[in-house]
Formats: sequence, C-alpha cells, structure tokens
Amino acid sequence: MLETLTPLRPLGTMARWFNTAGPCRPDLHYMLPPSVRLPKVKRLIEQQGYFVIHAPRQTGKTTTMMTLAKELTASGDYCALMVSTEVAVPLGDDLAQAEEAMLEAWWNAARLSLPEEFHPPAIPSGKTGNQIGLALGAWAEVCPKPVVLFIDEIDALEDRVLISILRQLRSNYPNRPTAFPQSVALIGLRDVRDYKVASGGSERLNTASPFNIKVESLTLSNFTADEVATLYSQHSSGTGQAFSVGAIQLAYELSNGQPWLVNALARQAVEEVVPDPAMEITREHIEEAKEILIRRRDTHIDSLANRLREPRVKSILEPMLAGQPLGDVPVDDIEFVLDLGLCRLDETGSLVIANPIYREVMPRMLAFSTSVSLNYVTPTWLTEQGDIDEEQLLEAFLAFWRQHGQPLLQNVNYHEVAPHIVMMAFLHRVVNGEGRLEREYAIGSDRMDLCLKYREVTLGIELKVWRQGRPDPLAAGLAQLDRYLAGLGLDSGWLVIFDQRESVGVISERTSSEVVPSPGGRKICLIRG
Repeated sequence: MLETLTPLRPLGTMARWFNTAGPCRPDLHYMLPPSVRLPKVKRLIEQQGYFVIHAPRQTGKTTTMMTLAKELTASGDYCALMVSTEVAVPLGDDLAQAEEAMLEAWWNAARLSLPEEFHPPAIPSGKTGNQIGLALGAWAEVCPKPVVLFIDEIDALEDRVLISILRQLRSNYPNRPTAFPQSVALIGLRDVRDYKVASGGSERLNTASPFNIKVESLTLSNFTADEVATLYSQHSSGTGQAFSVGAIQLAYELSNGQPWLVNALARQAVEEVVPDPAMEITREHIEEAKEILIRRRDTHIDSLANRLREPRVKSILEPMLAGQPLGDVPVDDIEFVLDLGLCRLDETGSLVIANPIYREVMPRMLAFSTSVSLNYVTPTWLTEQGDIDEEQLLEAFLAFWRQHGQPLLQNVNYHEVAPHIVMMAFLHRVVNGEGRLEREYAIGSDRMDLCLKYREVTLGIELKVWRQGRPDPLAAGLAQLDRYLAGLGLDSGWLVIFDQRESVGVISERTSSEVVPSPGGRKICLIRG
C-alpha cells in the first residue's frame, strides 16, 4: 500500500478535493507523495547530484517537486526551493533582463516559502552572464543548511539565455555544497540534450554539454492502476464515498493514468454526477464524467484541441486518423507530440494516441466547427418514443451527404480525413448528448471504426477511403468490419466508402447504398459516397 501524505495543517471539517488547476497541496488536495512518484530523487540529493526531470505537461512535475521542496526543508536537513524561469521567457534573448527577472522572482519565492533564517542575501552586482551563478553562490555561503534548487520550465528558455544558465550551473558545480547549491534539478518537457538552442527552430544541444554534470535523467510516469486506486481511496476515507472496483478500473483505462485526467474524472464524478457521498461511484458514473469533461472543454482539454492546428501536430495526427503510415515525418515532430503528451509509444514501440480520452477529444474537436453548423439537420431518424430508427437514420445520412457533403469537405483543415470528420459531425448531431460515439483508429490500419450507442441501439460503422491509384477497398473493408462487429457482438453494421479519386463525379450523383453480406455472413449496409 502506498503511503498517505500528512496534511500540512489540520483539516477540521474541511474535506480535501481532486485538483485540476495548478499545483496540488497536500493540505487541500488528494495527491500521491513525491517518494512514490520519484523514489530516486532523495538519494540523488544526498549524493549532491545535479539531475533532470522531464515529462509531458499536466503529469504533476510542479506539484511533485514543490511538495518535495517543502518536505526537504521541513526535515531540517536542507534549504530546498522550487523556482521557475517563466518570467524570463517573454524577454527573449536579452540575457541581462532575463537574469534580473529570474533572480527577483526566485528571491521573492524564497522570501515567501522559506523560514527567515534561510532567506538569501541581497542580490549581488555582477556582470551579465554571471549573475545567476554569483547570486546562488552568495546564498549557499550564508545559508545554514545546504541549498537544493528545483528549476521549473527550464526548456521554455532558448538560445543564449538557456546556454548561459546551463554554463553558470556547470562552472560553479565544483563549489557545492558550501559555496553553491548542493543539488539542482532542471525540470521541463524534455531531457537536456533536447533543449532548443535556436528560437522557433528544431536545432538542439544534441549533447548533455553544457550541462554534462547531470548524473541522471528522470521521467515522471503516469499513475499505475494501483496508484489511481490509492488516490481515490483518499476521497473514500475522507468522505465515506466509495469508488467501485469497476469505476477505478475504467478511470485508469480511459486516462491511461494521466494525472490530470485521473483527477478530472474523479472531480466530475463526485461533484457533478454523484454529489451525494452516500452513493457509490460506479463505471457508469465515470463514463458520464468523461462525457461531461469532453463537452466542457476545460483548460487542459482546450489546450490540447488548440494544438491540433499546429503543422507539427497535424503531420502526425492526420495520417493516424486516416489509418495511414506516417511516411517521412521528421523525428522532431514525433518527439514534439510525445513531449506534449498527445501520443505515446506502446509496448511494441508503435506510436498511438496517449489515452482513450484524447482519442475521443481529437476527432471531436476537429469536427466541432462542422458539428455546430448542422442545426439545420432535422432528426427524422427518431421515433415518437425518442429511439433511433436505423432505416430512417440511413436515409437521413444519405440525404445529408448528397446535399451538404461537397461544400463541407472543402472547409475541413485535415484534408486526408475530411470525409471522416464530416460524418462524425453528422453522427454527433445524432447522439446529441444522449448517446455516445466511440472511435478506434491506428497507424497503418487504413480505416476508422465508429460505434454509435443510443439507448438500445448499437451501430458499428467502418469508414474507408478509396484513394487515387488504389484498388476498391470493399473486400478489405468487409473483412475488417466483420472483425469489428464480432468484437461488439453485432450481426450487422455499416461500411462507408468515401471515393476520393479524381473524376468520379459529384457526391450528390454518386452516393448510394445497398445491403451486402460480409465474409462472416453478417448483414452489411454498404454506403458509397
């Protein structure tokens, strides 16, 4: 069992909560202790090590290191402080102003966070390019305990400012611990060799120099299934509200243990879906929390959606959504989506979307602008009881595609998957908050699978594109859909083939449907458009 954090102050009747905004505090939020997330760090500090911690955004780097700094200072053995380079980022390549801004921010952080006897002296005067080293050295000389410094957002700096700070740390490294910090950790998205040294470009250090004093690079992993259970049990212990085993398992599966998502799912579940602490949180509640989370487009989700327009992200995600190989994509682009936490490498080394929630968010956000323009589509597929009539749904889609497919395709930014996005926009209009639309896609599969769930109806759909110079994908599509429907336990489904070849006529004239058998004997509605 993982250890539980001791609150910094008595809680009284005030319960802690699942935090989704800014760093966590153990007296206010449910969280895992630093010793669990980064078990090697204390040993490195004891050994006077300088090291790197890198991980994607929203994985808890700042929270973990801020909490660790407080623990180290409270132990009486160190003077530990978490600082950031963020104030220097807008100053660009102006080294003098960057050093001044950072030192003022760091000294203010020390004044607010540390006991008075640990406060640094006045910032000494020095030459540009030596101010950081001079000031840190002066602090270490007068501090009654060894100084430990955690520098956050280090890789947000570029060019001469970044190089200068790294060189100052390296040149003063031999003076530790009496005349320079005993231990320094650089915290960011990337390892030191991948720090940018050309503003807006892709050139990198490609070496540990000028920070070749690092003894180790650590990464902050996602939560394990056991850690999710431990985190959620803190809420159960504090409020009496239990999470079922299935709910915990689903939260882990949907998030792949991504810390922000783990917290956000639980927050929605206990505050919005089931605010009564006497009621247990079930799988169904976590599923509902996921839908709320995606619809709300909280800051973290929204920031991911905004990234989808960036060329480097598009170069990766567009072929992934289309089920196509990546082709000759720069390694830098792949590293970029990994650093952002949008994608990950699975057990086989294949590039995949980081978790099922992101897999839902990405195509949904791409289809959003199209979806909101479909209010003119009348839900003729609904019965008087509010259920879906599958025959009427087919007729509605065919009419929609014939009339609106051509102009809508021209407005989609991801051209390779434009038909998929327009169809998803239509299907989102169908589910309209009362059902779910689930997606599956992978590099090289040359397909996208959709599963529409609405009350008692489950409809499996396979999307294929007939590309220029390629054979008719009908046979492959039927075989792939057969396997997909077997996994869903269905004996019928839709195969939609979008014809993207040149000179095949306009959509309004070529769109058709017919019923064909699959290799497994299933009843397939074949739609060509």
